[in-house]
Amino acid sequence: MKKLFTFIASFAILSFSGCSISDPLANAESGLKGTKVSTYLVGDYVDVLTAESDLESAGFTVVGIYKPVKRGTTIVFTNEALKAEAAKPGRAYAAVLRLFVDDKKKMISFTNPIYFGKAFMQDDYNHAVFNAALEAINSEFSGLRGSKDAVAYDKLSTYHFMVGMPYYKDAVLLGDKNPTTADGVAKAQNYKKGKAIVFELKLSDTSTLLGYDLGKRTKKFVKKIGRANAAVLPYCISIENGQAKALDAKYYLALSYPGLSMSDFMGVATVPGAITKDLEKAFKK
Repeated sequence: MKKLFTFIASFAILSFSGCSISDPLANAESGLKGTKVSTYLVGDYVDVLTAESDLESAGFTVVGIYKPVKRGTTIVFTNEALKAEAAKPGRAYAAVLRLFVDDKKKMISFTNPIYFGKAFMQDDYNHAVFNAALEAINSEFSGLRGSKDAVAYDKLSTYHFMVGMPYYKDAVLLGDKNPTTADGVAKAQNYKKGKAIVFELKLSDTSTLLGYDLGKRTKKFVKKIGRANAAVLPYCISIENGQAKALDAKYYLALSYPGLSMSDFMGVATVPGAITKDLEKAFKK
């Protein structure tokens, strides 16, 4: 019975727009076509220690703890299935999920595995893996509901803010290519004695994902455009076959804040450039 309730809760979160299919137990992914998928899963407050324990009970491993805003903590977590998917070429960013614990607003907010999984995996998306992650979250955190932020499922794999703005594929190169991925990781570790690295997650011999701490001034954008979505940080760097890359901030911020208006986006127009400069510092010669 608990598994049935978990599935129903998961499907409700995915079908944010209110659309449904006649038999939701038959094919969850086909039922998503034509619907909106919530960016985040919002729930009642639990403290960080309890959240960590519940994530471990759900089969996840916590890889990083980060404070993007005052009285707020992002818990970064993964599991073996997510890491296996993210080890595929160009898919490292899909390795982790995030839980923002807001001690100020007394709420929690998960990144929706379906939303970010589809956006980051695109044609490589394996619904079974990311839906399983969603169900595991729902099994330990009851009563989660979809955020107002949402995007049509059919548009997630080709998401961009507007004409002329970057897509997922338009990643930013950070410095010159290193001989190996290990060399690239070592370069990041040497910068500020590794203090800027929030987590390091090896996905394969040729692929590693880093969580990175932006400069104090740069990361203030979270307070300006919404702490509810503070799980956007830490920023991630992919090092694959020796080349360090990051999602273009104009893409990643828009994906993480899909409710932003043009005026909202213009209010943080300098932030994407500042993010790139912060990330590049670790990979300069």
